[in-house]
Amino acid sequence: MQWSLKIAHVRGILIQVHWTFTLLIAWAVMVFASGGANLLGILKGVALLLAMFGCVVLHELGHALTAQRFNIHTKDITLLPIGGIARLERSPDEPIEEFFIAVAGPAVNVAIAALLWTGLVLTDSLVPARSLLDFGGPFFVQLMWINVVLVVFNLLPAFPMDGGRILRSLLAIPLEYGKATTIAAVLGQAMAVVFAFIALNPFNPFLLFIAVFVYMGARAEAQQVKLRSALDGVKVRDAMLTDFVVLSNRQRLADAAVQILAGNQQDFPVEGSGQLVGMLFRARLVAMLKERGDGASIAEATQTDFATVGADESLLQAITRLRIANLPAAPVLDSTGLVVGVLTMEGVGEQMIARSVLPRRDARGALAEIFATD
Repeated sequence: MQWSLKIAHVRGILIQVHWTFTLLIAWAVMVFASGGANLLGILKGVALLLAMFGCVVLHELGHALTAQRFNIHTKDITLLPIGGIARLERSPDEPIEEFFIAVAGPAVNVAIAALLWTGLVLTDSLVPARSLLDFGGPFFVQLMWINVVLVVFNLLPAFPMDGGRILRSLLAIPLEYGKATTIAAVLGQAMAVVFAFIALNPFNPFLLFIAVFVYMGARAEAQQVKLRSALDGVKVRDAMLTDFVVLSNRQRLADAAVQILAGNQQDFPVEGSGQLVGMLFRARLVAMLKERGDGASIAEATQTDFATVGADESLLQAITRLRIANLPAAPVLDSTGLVVGVLTMEGVGEQMIARSVLPRRDARGALAEIFATD
C-alpha cells in the first residue's frame, strides 16, 4: 500500500503502517487533553493505543500464519486507523480452511486477554470492566478488556469481520459457496442497517461509521464472489489481448507514445536482446515523458519488477496476483515462454461490466466476444 512505513518482516510477511495512522494518534491526544488528562495521562493513553494496535498486528498475524499452513501466502499486513488489513494472495479453497484462518485472529486476542487476566489475578490487580473507560485505570486491565472487545466485535456474523467469514465457512459445508456468501452478506447488511438506526438516536458517529463499514464490507464480499462465479473455469487466454505490440528497450519513449495513440494498448512488454526484460506501463511512460522528454530510451522507463501469467492459467488467479502486486497488466506466456498476449486489469474490468448487463451465458464465450480484436 502506498504511503506506508515498513516496520518489520515476520515469516516473510511485511508489516507496515499507513501514514493516516498518525491522524489517529493526533486525534487520541486531543481527546485525552480535552478530557483533562495531564501530560503523563496523555502519554499513557497513546501508549495504550499503540499497545492495542500491537494486539491488532498479532491478530492479523494469527490469520496470516494460519493461512501459511494451507499454502496461502500473505503479502503484507497494513495498520490503518480502522484496524489492520492482511492481504492474502488468494482465498482459501475449502470451507474448513477459511474457518481455521478466520478463527485464528480472534483466538489470538482470546489468548492475550487470558494471559493478562491470569497475570492480573496472580498480582491481585483485577478491577471491574468500567476501568476500561477510565483514563487513570490500570494499563493492563484496560488492555485486557480491549482484547475482549476486539474478540466480540470481530465475531459479529457480518462481513468483513471474522464472524462473517466463520459463518460463511460453516454455511458453505452443506450449501454452495455462492449461496453461503449471499446469506452471510445479507445478514451482515441487515446488521449494518440496525447499527445505523441505533447510531441515529442519539447520534453516535462512531457507531454510524461501523454501520457503513460493515454494509460496504458485506457488499464487497458478495461482489467478489460474483466475480469468482463469473470467471470460474475461464483461462487467461480467453481474456488476454492478442493484438498487441512488444517494444524494444532500444526504442524511444516517443515510439511508445505513438503506439498508445494509434491503438487500444496502454501497457507494453519490453524485450532486450531477444528476451523479455520488463513492462512499460502507461503511468510510468507519462511520468518519464514529463521528466525526460520523448527522446529518452524506453529502457529508462521499463519496470523490471513485473509479473507474468500463463495462457492456460486460471483468469481469477491471474488477476488476483496482479492486484496483490499492484500491477495493471502482465505479459502472457505460452508453455514455451513465448509472449502470446497481454492481460490487463482494465480489460477484465470492462469484461465484468459487460457481463453485468449481458444475459448469463458461458463465460468463455462472453470473454471471447468482448476481447475480440479482429
